[in-house]
Amino acid sequence: MRPFLLLFAAINTFAADPIAIGSRRELFVDDFLIEKLSGKAEQRLHHPQAKEIAIKHDAPWEGSGTGYHSVFKDGDKYRMYYKAWQLTVTPPGKVNTGEHPLFTCYAESDDGIHWRKPELGLFEFKGSKANNIVLAPGKMGAANPDPGHIAIFKDDNPAAKPEARYKAIVRSGSPKGLLAFQSPDGLKWSPMQETPVITDGAFDSQNLAFWDAHSGVYRAYWRYFTGGTTDEKNWKPSGFRAIRTATSKDFLHWENQQDLHYVDSPNEALYTNQVKPYARAPHLLLGFPTRYIERGWSESMRALPEREHREWRSKANDRYGMAITEGLFMASRDGVKFKRWNDAFLPPGIERPGTWNYGQQYIAWHLVETKSALEGAPDELSLYGGENYWTGTSSELRRYTLRLDGFVSIHAPMSGGELITKPFTFSGKTLTMNFATSAAGGIRVEVQDANGKAMPGFTLDDSEEHFGDSIQRTVFWKSGNDVSALAGKAVRLRFVLKDADLYAIKFE
Repeated sequence: MRPFLLLFAAINTFAADPIAIGSRRELFVDDFLIEKLSGKAEQRLHHPQAKEIAIKHDAPWEGSGTGYHSVFKDGDKYRMYYKAWQLTVTPPGKVNTGEHPLFTCYAESDDGIHWRKPELGLFEFKGSKANNIVLAPGKMGAANPDPGHIAIFKDDNPAAKPEARYKAIVRSGSPKGLLAFQSPDGLKWSPMQETPVITDGAFDSQNLAFWDAHSGVYRAYWRYFTGGTTDEKNWKPSGFRAIRTATSKDFLHWENQQDLHYVDSPNEALYTNQVKPYARAPHLLLGFPTRYIERGWSESMRALPEREHREWRSKANDRYGMAITEGLFMASRDGVKFKRWNDAFLPPGIERPGTWNYGQQYIAWHLVETKSALEGAPDELSLYGGENYWTGTSSELRRYTLRLDGFVSIHAPMSGGELITKPFTFSGKTLTMNFATSAAGGIRVEVQDANGKAMPGFTLDDSEEHFGDSIQRTVFWKSGNDVSALAGKAVRLRFVLKDADLYAIKFE
């Protein structure tokens, strides 16, 4: 580039308005704050750790097709809702999906780890109401809800009415679309209106909506097909399973429809989307979509678990046997443009029965904070992925854990690397960071002005080397930790890392 063009680019960079982050927590899940990575520093995607089976869907009204979970914390209780369904596959290639209707079921927990299915007595199954069904097929006035495609949340909108403290988006068979449902207690449900509130889409997935307090609107995300028909039965390879979104002020009238688009990601078939604000940084919308891929028949496909059952399924419909699913991770600040990580976030894992099939690793909507199994350790994130889909008479939901904010880090090996942020303003007196190092590793921090000049008292030489593994460590320099004199001014941060991960920062 010519010298005057370089100067022009530099002037433009420094003249740009600094980002106002206030005292909110910022994660490095995108390039929002990243100006430059050098040395061997990189953004690194982290993966959840497998734990126990959280719940087994083995009741007669549940079954091997159970899925589409919604999970959230409600006061001192954790709530879970899910589709209950039985898929029975028999030789030579018969799939029976009608052993019982699709239901919406409910479970609860005191810790997010151990789950129970209360007997609610709301709906009858084979002559008994001793079950945990909260929604069953049947007309509700003119509304015709499909209990198998539902996503439930607690509405934190201060204007929400008592009878609508819990809300849900439910697929409607006829007329086609998405219905808005409400409940005063999360158990007894009724339509907010008897006709669909969203009608443009395919909807054959877990379509969802929620209150976005940061933006002051409801957001909806649902299944859509791009480049082809929106009819699943007539789907052709030219049509990709995609995600569409819209916003609403009242949950009934939706506008601003747009298709999601991604930063540097290929056109892939995405089933669920699982978008919701991240509780520790609610200005960030995090999604955990399911990637669907048909690998075709090969020796590797035949070597996967449960070959005979896979071949039975494939005789009914080839993709039932040869398709594979896994969980991805993506993040957005406007709800439309997402940084989607192309590497799997929750891959199928070590081969074992009930894995590497179409239906595994659908991640429940959404994350919850739970206690660590390590005494004295901070809380962690729990998320849940499905397995054992198709086979037998039950499916399972496995719990996985991740450190708080631990989706993506700025990582550098022992040979070192650096991060320089874009100019920003903040409010607060101290800088804290969520980080981890080895015993020999560390992170040093320099505060610069907007033009990249180190500020007196906050240079790299003034910085202590911070080492350890903490979700909230205060940054110190020789003069102490007080940065209040810099609050409101445009600054940059320079992090010098060795054998370290930096997950998030926050001014307090």
